[in-house]
Amino acid sequence: MTYWIASSPHNHTQSSTAALMRLVILALLPGIFAQWYFFGWGNLIHITIAIMTALVCEFTMLSMRNRKIKPELLDGSAILTAVLIGISLPAIAPWWITVIGAAFAIIVVKHLYGGIGHNPFNPAMAAYVMLLVSFPLQMTSWQPPLELMQFSLDFSQTLTVILTGFTPDGFSIEQLRTHVDGYTMATPLDTLKTNLTLGMTVSESSQGVVFGEHFSLGWEWINGGFLLGGIYLIYKKAIPWVTPVSFLASLFICSFIAYVISPDTASSTMFHWLSGATMLGAFFILTDPVSSATSVKGRIVYAALAGFLVFIIRHFGGYPDGVAFAVLLCNMAGPLIDQYTRPRTYGHEVRK
Repeated sequence: MTYWIASSPHNHTQSSTAALMRLVILALLPGIFAQWYFFGWGNLIHITIAIMTALVCEFTMLSMRNRKIKPELLDGSAILTAVLIGISLPAIAPWWITVIGAAFAIIVVKHLYGGIGHNPFNPAMAAYVMLLVSFPLQMTSWQPPLELMQFSLDFSQTLTVILTGFTPDGFSIEQLRTHVDGYTMATPLDTLKTNLTLGMTVSESSQGVVFGEHFSLGWEWINGGFLLGGIYLIYKKAIPWVTPVSFLASLFICSFIAYVISPDTASSTMFHWLSGATMLGAFFILTDPVSSATSVKGRIVYAALAGFLVFIIRHFGGYPDGVAFAVLLCNMAGPLIDQYTRPRTYGHEVRK
């Protein structure tokens, strides 16, 4: 049995689900490589744990639902969900965070709604938000880039930290996050938000080492990697180009207006583009054919709304990044957007 992913009845794809999933996973590799280069082995370990958990949960749910196991288990959808979860987690988060997230994504968000093609929410982002709300301490324990850490971590040390919470030498996660100058490191988005609440300006905050020489040390290259992979997907016609363009344009416009009005309290547009999960959300999350809008106009509105929400959450909300929350809110708004943007059907008389 071959499954096809398409937004019926207006869009048609020539690729099976398995081929499409493999293509998307391949496009994720540049961003994953950048994560490994700047933050070490942590996310690769989480991706591996998430894949194993997702496959076990997928097999269990397919068995309980009396579905054909082999074609659906090997269609790649569960693996892609697991990869996205592993990418999104802090590199040195505990292993059980990954297990809970992957299990929730597959069992609750995917199968309890009827399986692939029926889930109203993006499974990876729903799992991420569930983890962030339920375990805020573990989900905000972001590791600084390797060059800013006072303790080096190889593969075995990283694995030990993820499994036990301590390195073989006895250093805790909190100690690993401590800069050589004695303060706890955070992501650039989190650092900026914290500094603004303390009365600092954006210019003063950007002098911190976590921002690097440009916009966001490490994160700018990670976003660049996902941008490269996203362009590849557009080239292969695997995703609609209007979705990421609309999202990035919306975020650009909102952040630019805020920056022009108050440059001391609003970060630059390029900082928004190259920080957090911006490019991952633009090319790999919002383009999900199941949980997004279906028509061309609908995708433009859907993605533009997401860009606006990301800016609002980052600038006014309590969380430094807002991609996952914005995606879920837009998932809920998707059917309503489709209702008002679906293409006109010709050949039918308009009722008066």
